Amino acid sequence: MTDMTDMTDMGDAEADLPSIKAIGVDGVLVSFGAQLSEAANRAALAFRAAIEAEDMPAVLETATSLTSTYVRFDLAGADHAQLRDKLAAMLGRRDWYQAPLPQGRRLWHVPAVFGTDLAPQLDDAAQLAGLSASDAITAICAQPLRVQTIGFAPGQPYLGELPPEWDIPRQTNLTPRVPEGALAVAIRQMVLFSVSTPTGWRHVGQTALRLFQPDRPDPFVLRPGDEVLFKPVTRAEYENIRQRDDAGGAVSEKLV
Repeated sequence: MTDMTDMTDMGDAEADLPSIKAIGVDGVLVSFGAQLSEAANRAALAFRAAIEAEDMPAVLETATSLTSTYVRFDLAGADHAQLRDKLAAMLGRRDWYQAPLPQGRRLWHVPAVFGTDLAPQLDDAAQLAGLSASDAITAICAQPLRVQTIGFAPGQPYLGELPPEWDIPRQTNLTPRVPEGALAVAIRQMVLFSVSTPTGWRHVGQTALRLFQPDRPDPFVLRPGDEVLFKPVTRAEYENIRQRDDAGGAVSEKLV
């Protein structure tokens, strides 16, 4: 493991990671990767779960990004040095890049229509990935994709990673607006939009899933660490789901 006594800044080299860095007056960021990888995302998710299991009185809030764990703490209960020492000790306990993913995760099965006028950039994205449209759909739906983080809009997941051929860039121009439930792709990730918004990501699929439901006690459907498996459906099946099912046809099961 890297020496935890010299982790004030996140360097460019992976040898400098994991790192601990103060964020604002009452925050600390523990970073596990300078760029996204399965191992860095795994470490961030596992480390957050470990912090919550410690039940440290001074910790008020935790969250994860793609490769980091954020901790907000009560200045009346600890200072930066004390929290840093505690987190450094936790980092030294194990190889977090190989840690098991947190308990309590769910696998979501989500119907999606690909292509058609509902998702008009499937052919463009498939061509950039060197695939036919049908092969692109098969690849996207071949295996569950992890919810790597929630961000940009309420309840909005970043999903991944797709195989290397999907390392395609975002558009240089914005699509003026994609609808709620749009499924878009770029840089080996997929975004499932929780709100209607402009985007530079290519719109390849459309779901009827409402990811942000502010009228519910728990307004977010997905959580970091959950997995999503997309199921291709026809346009007619999608329209039927949208009209009759408030859950957008999504069903879930517990993951071990």
